[in-house]
Amino acid sequence: MGQPLNISGSICALATPFGNDGGLDLDAFGRLIDQQIAGGTQAVVVAGSTGESHFLDHHEFDRLLVFAVERVAGRIPVIAGTGEAGTAKTVAMTQRARDLGADVALVVAPFYVRPTQEGMRRHFLAVADEGGLPVILYNVPPRTGCDIAPETTAVLRDHPAIVGIKEARGDAERIRATAELVREDFVYLSGDDGSAHQAMLAGAAGTISVVANLVPEAFRQLCDVARSGDADRTARLVGRLAPLIDALNCAPNPIPVKAGLAALGLGSAAPRLPLIELESGPALSRLRETLAALAPLASAA
Repeated sequence: MGQPLNISGSICALATPFGNDGGLDLDAFGRLIDQQIAGGTQAVVVAGSTGESHFLDHHEFDRLLVFAVERVAGRIPVIAGTGEAGTAKTVAMTQRARDLGADVALVVAPFYVRPTQEGMRRHFLAVADEGGLPVILYNVPPRTGCDIAPETTAVLRDHPAIVGIKEARGDAERIRATAELVREDFVYLSGDDGSAHQAMLAGAAGTISVVANLVPEAFRQLCDVARSGDADRTARLVGRLAPLIDALNCAPNPIPVKAGLAALGLGSAAPRLPLIELESGPALSRLRETLAALAPLASAA
């Protein structure tokens, strides 16, 4: 395997737009990718949690990833979400992403099955050995039911194909512990928009973001300033983005961000079942108001 790509800065966990018929809306997906690149996004994740990966069949996964690779055309890295609950399935999905042109695999901790730390160690090593792509670990305990301990990450980072971790725990102790693992060949990426600035000020190389779907330019600016270590300017930019980030917490991801994308004219607001569309009411009104302050809404929205 060659040298790992420079995965850093503002990275968007792309939502997957659907049309009114519930199928993939590749036109909206293409415009979303174009807006990300124009706004300064430095890498994109396809078919991650925000992209409703578990609701895509294999054919849709293939179409979405191939489309993204072709649309991006090498301008920024394309990261594919390939994590499954089982190791063999994860290896197969990672190999599939490799064959379809992805640059990196984002591999979430095995969900629902609640493996031990030793089980996770063996799982990630198998994916790194056999998957054929550089691997970014993804730790998000509220969704998976397990937590990749920093001690486990410290062992896994010695594998040459494991190039970083997306850490979605935003508490101060985990930020500190993860920042201590950073080295030249292993990056720390925040996975929590609300604490991303704290992680980057502490040494994280960037953030895999949900809110970047809606305001890529503003989020790139935040990443640049926080990574520079300027705490005062970071605080001012966080104050500008915080209302939108807070508004996106009104329902489980990606329900609110899809409502926001629909307001921007980028696909239907409806995710796939068992998730449902954000209903009209105070939460939706607040989301649209905070978004309108940062980005122009579609005229038809």
